[in-house]
Amino acid sequence: MRRLGDFTLERRTLAITGLALGIGAISALAAFVLLRLIGLITNLVFYGRGATQLVAPGAQHHSPALILLAPVAGGLAVGLMARYGSEKIRGHGMPEAIEAILVGGSKVQPRVAVLKPASAAITIGTGGPFGAEGPIIMTGGAFGSLFAQFLKLTADERKTLLVAGAAGGMAATFNAPLASVLLAVELLLFEWRPRSYLPVAASVAVATVVRGFLLGTAPIFFVGVRAMHDGAAVDALCLVAGVVGGLLAVVATSLVYLAEDGFRRLPIHWMWWPAIGGLIIGIGGLFEPRALGVGYDVIRDLLTGHAAMSLVVGILVVKTLIWSLSLGSGTSGGVLAPVFMIGAALGAIEAHIFPAVAPGFWPLIGLAAVVGGVMRSPFTGVVFSLELTHEWNALLPLLIAASAAYGFSALVLKRSVLTEKIARRGMHLTREYSVDPLEVLFVRDVMTTDVVSFRSGTPLAEAAATFVVAHRQVRNAQHGQRLYPVVDESGCLVGAVTRRDMLDAALSDDELDDDAVVDDVAVMAPVFAYPDQTLREVANVMAAAGVSRLPVVDRSSPDRLAGLVTLVDLLEGRLVDLQEERVSERVLSVRELFPAGASRRGDEEEHVVVSG
Repeated sequence: MRRLGDFTLERRTLAITGLALGIGAISALAAFVLLRLIGLITNLVFYGRGATQLVAPGAQHHSPALILLAPVAGGLAVGLMARYGSEKIRGHGMPEAIEAILVGGSKVQPRVAVLKPASAAITIGTGGPFGAEGPIIMTGGAFGSLFAQFLKLTADERKTLLVAGAAGGMAATFNAPLASVLLAVELLLFEWRPRSYLPVAASVAVATVVRGFLLGTAPIFFVGVRAMHDGAAVDALCLVAGVVGGLLAVVATSLVYLAEDGFRRLPIHWMWWPAIGGLIIGIGGLFEPRALGVGYDVIRDLLTGHAAMSLVVGILVVKTLIWSLSLGSGTSGGVLAPVFMIGAALGAIEAHIFPAVAPGFWPLIGLAAVVGGVMRSPFTGVVFSLELTHEWNALLPLLIAASAAYGFSALVLKRSVLTEKIARRGMHLTREYSVDPLEVLFVRDVMTTDVVSFRSGTPLAEAAATFVVAHRQVRNAQHGQRLYPVVDESGCLVGAVTRRDMLDAALSDDELDDDAVVDDVAVMAPVFAYPDQTLREVANVMAAAGVSRLPVVDRSSPDRLAGLVTLVDLLEGRLVDLQEERVSERVLSVRELFPAGASRRGDEEEHVVVSG
């Protein structure tokens, strides 16, 4: 057992980690450029100036025509870029990254690295109610993938570098390194292994450091709560707030895909859909201009308790509608910032209903709840909320709310806003992580030791005769096997012959050569397994060799036959897991804990001893 460990790590991972350091720096630069590009387009379109700082499109009064038509023009530009550039720029980035990982060998087209940030900057800069994080994830992932494609790497290593770039871009955008690593683990890596975690963590660390030089290290949304007095009653209300946040997440997610279904029924090319989505955005902007754009200023007002009720209601209704309906049009933009704003608005309304705790407390709880429900990533929701605000004393309430929203959303909807699009493209992924039952059982636990074998040098005619129906009773047990070890006089394994080969010999129309022996149709030096190997190791050996059964030999004496393991035996491991999951049983009862008359019998036994 000394050869087995909790984790597997090879020295090659150190080289991949070294590559990830550079990718993290590049991702941070890409995030900085994209944020500045969004600021430039917003300033040009809504304020007529050439500045690059992030500003809100609705911070000042604009003509209704500008508010209505700017998103339409942006949507039209994105539609043209998608049709004549790359369709991969459509959507909010994460499903596209997931698809590249699942079925694309983690290969991203070079043009996506340019077109995705450009299209997102146009969409958001012209008033689109989206976040920059989705496009940054796709852009950082594209740079990571492109870098990996120039090197001789495996698909898993390309995936690691793609995710390293994506997580680095996320960390640079929000100054949230831990949440970015958690997002990578919960949404993109589909594994928890040192070979992928270490490079991603390295990329995120470098991206965060570079971000500090470019954009500063202060929290994105500083709330400034000095003291927070909560208790059991407030924690219970956080559970209620979490369920309500989960309900809002379900509604918003459903609206996204209802909108997508509606757009698909339109009798026009999908190139025009983003322009129609832009019209929806513009109409919403006429009712609530501050719902346009990324909305960091609005999120900050909500979290500090400075938002008027008219703004809170307007954001909750208008932002939810224009974000979900326009996202269904296939335009380019992220989901996190809108979800932050919608969740904070929900919490701001709850602050007028629930007991006062601290300014911004309930908006923060609402933010974490809606993130947990929409993204189905409760840990990410909690840590994001903490890193965005630095309100570390709100950890327990955030955990309660995000977990409640996550549970409600998972119970009601089969898929999240991130994975439904993947499913609609004919793919399936599960985001549940558990210990593989094949890692728990060993070959010795399931192998067959009563094995029929052939002695090396046995005439082939004699061996084949036992497969004829008239002779089946001679060695009936062998017909339950499909692989027969060939051993020498001392019982050492020298080869293996399949039942198909033996049947071909037995049923052949040609008379068998008197000199032919079993060894002639056997595979000499076959692939084998050891009793102390896990079933997962053996499954990998079978997959690599293209076989479904293996002879088993002792590790201390590799030629000594110990048994036979088959694919059916491997399924025993799965069966044990299914039984533990589905079979209910009562292990203890009150009677067993407190047997009737136990005290009385004890007294009698003590009395006997004393009187003796």
